[in-house]
Amino acid sequence: MSQTVETIIERLGGAEAAAKLLGVGTEALRKWRQARAIPSRHHAPIIAATGISLSDMPGAASPSPLPPDQGATMQTNTATPEGATAVLVLDDGSVFWGRGFGATGTAAVGEVCFSTGMTGYQETLTDPSFAGQIITFTFPHIGNTGTNAEDLEALKIAASGLVVKQDITEPSNWRDTQTLQAWLVEQGKPGISGVDTRALTLRIRDGGAPNGVLSFPADGRFDIPALLAQAKAWPGLEGMDLAKVVSCAQSYRWDETTWSWGVGTGRQTAPKFKVVAVDYGAKRNILRCLASAGCDVTVVPATASAAEILSHNPDGVFLSNGPGDPAATGVYAVPAIQGVLAAGKPIFGICLGHQLLGIALGGRTYKLDRGHRGANQPVQDLTTGKVEITSQNHGFAVDVNSLPAGVVVTHKSLFDGSNEGLACAEKRCFSVQYHPEASPGPTDAHYLFERFTAMMAA
Repeated sequence: MSQTVETIIERLGGAEAAAKLLGVGTEALRKWRQARAIPSRHHAPIIAATGISLSDMPGAASPSPLPPDQGATMQTNTATPEGATAVLVLDDGSVFWGRGFGATGTAAVGEVCFSTGMTGYQETLTDPSFAGQIITFTFPHIGNTGTNAEDLEALKIAASGLVVKQDITEPSNWRDTQTLQAWLVEQGKPGISGVDTRALTLRIRDGGAPNGVLSFPADGRFDIPALLAQAKAWPGLEGMDLAKVVSCAQSYRWDETTWSWGVGTGRQTAPKFKVVAVDYGAKRNILRCLASAGCDVTVVPATASAAEILSHNPDGVFLSNGPGDPAATGVYAVPAIQGVLAAGKPIFGICLGHQLLGIALGGRTYKLDRGHRGANQPVQDLTTGKVEITSQNHGFAVDVNSLPAGVVVTHKSLFDGSNEGLACAEKRCFSVQYHPEASPGPTDAHYLFERFTAMMAA
C-alpha cells in the first residue's frame, strides 16, 4: 500500500532526521509534500531505513512523466519517448528527455548547473567561466532575441551545452543578426528543450551540481547505459585547471570601452593608468570597464610569470574571472601573483582572480555545495553595510577561516554567508567574488573599477 510523504517522514524520525539521512534541506521535504512524491534517487535509503517496499513509495503508481511535447521530466527508464530527439543523463542515473537543437554529433559532458539570469543568454554562454558546464536556464524564453556580435563575451561559446524549457522561437529584436539555432550550429554546441527545468533545478539545488551528458545524435539513437557511464567517468571540476584552456595564447592590447545606447562601444584615447590584465578566462566587458575607467589595458596569458607581468611596467594588475578549480590553476598563478604583491603593485581581482588572490595571501579555497550563478545574487559590503544585487558565476569560494591576519573580509553572500570579497591594505590589493562588470546583470558594483584606479593614483 502506497505511503504518503508525511508518513514516510514520520517513520524516518521527523523532518530534520529525514533531511539529515537523505542529505537534503528541510525545504526539499516541503517540496515533496507539495508534490506528494519523493525523487527516485532517495528511494534506496528510505527503503533501507523503513523496510517498506518500492511499490509503497509515494507516487509509485502515478502516471508516467509527460511526453516531450508537454514538458519532459526526470525518468529512470531507458526507452526513448515518442518525439524525443535529445537526452540529458545525470551521473545518478536520472534521465531527462527532450528535443534537441543546435549542433548534432558528439555528446556534451560537464557539470550540470543552473543560471537564474532573466536576460543575456548569449553573454552567459560565452562567459569563459562556464567552461566544463552544461547550463540549465531557469528563465523560459531563451533564443527570442537572437544573437549578435556585440554581445559576445568571448569569441567562442565556453559552456558545453544548454538546457531550456521552451522550444527556441524565431527572434524578434532589432539587434538580432543570427538566430540562436544557427549560432549554436556554427559553434558546434548542442541544446535540449522541452525539459522540466524546474524539476532539474530543484534536483541541483537539493543535491548539488551533478555531472551529466547531453546527447543530440544525428541518427536519433541513444545508448543510455553508455551515456551514464560517460557521465560517471567525467572527473568533475574539482582539481581541474581550465584557465589554460580558455586563456589567450599571447599578449594583446585592449582599448574598447563599454557599450551605450545609440552609440555602441567606444575607444579609450586618453588613458591615465597602465594596467596588465591576467587572462584566466576574462570576459570582454571586464576589459571594457577597465578601459572606460581610464586604463590602457594589456592582456597577458594565464601562465604569465611575475617577471612577464612586471615587464610591462604597469600601474596596477587585474586578475580576471575564469573556470575550474582555483587550487589547480594556483599551481602556476599563485607564484606569479605573489611576485606582483612583492613588487608593491596594486591588484584587483574578480571571481577566479579573487580566489587566486586569496590563496596567494595565504588562504585556501573549497568547492561550494551549491554554486552561485545568475544576476540576482545579494551581497553585503561589510565595510558600509550596503547591499548590492550582483551577477555571479562560481562554484568555489575562499575559506574565510584560512585567511591570515591583515587580510580583511569585505563582503559576504546573503544567500549562504560565503565569502564575496577581501582586502589587504598593506599589500595594496582587494578582490570580489562577484562580477561588478555584470553583462548580463545589475550595475550596482561598477564603482569598484573606480576604487581600483584610485588605488593606482594614490
